[in-house]
Amino acid sequence: MKPREERLCDAQHIKGLISSMARKLVDEGRRGTPLYLVGIRSRGVPLAERLARELRVLLDQEIEVGAVDITLYRDDLGQGQRWPVLRGTEIPFDIDGAEVVLVDDVLFTGRTVRAALNAICDLGRPGCIRLAALVDRGHREIPIQPDVVGLAVKTDRLDHVRVRLAPVDPLEEIVRIAAGRSPDSSERRKP
Repeated sequence: MKPREERLCDAQHIKGLISSMARKLVDEGRRGTPLYLVGIRSRGVPLAERLARELRVLLDQEIEVGAVDITLYRDDLGQGQRWPVLRGTEIPFDIDGAEVVLVDDVLFTGRTVRAALNAICDLGRPGCIRLAALVDRGHREIPIQPDVVGLAVKTDRLDHVRVRLAPVDPLEEIVRIAAGRSPDSSERRKP
């Protein structure tokens, strides 16, 4: 953790949030419908994998996990200074008629989720799509709300919230960076 960051959760607290999210997904899930998790790259993928491990225990069944790359679906594509980096969408299961849980680390404006919904719907027609976010920090620009949230954090619009998860990051934590202090360029969050 860097000195200008306020730690909101450590690794143990994150583990508890993920367990709670998994229980809520089970309680509110559709019975008799195939269930798949799709993580939004990059931290949504390890989060989806961890949720799937919890769900396997709770449901006593295998839960497949896919990954969606929203790069080509972004509404700001072409406005940046750099070439986009494609990481690939990997959804090795048939989503038609299935319950798909879209998983992301931080829900902010809703634009990333909108892009992910478009990408998923290009692959088929799920029976339903639910949204699970580890952190909801508010300030929506698009009318998107999560079905399952680990932690709701009240923030100023200019604040930043960072989720660090293995194996993407060496340390697991959730931090808030107060407005007026810009994050390092290596930590800038994609819109």
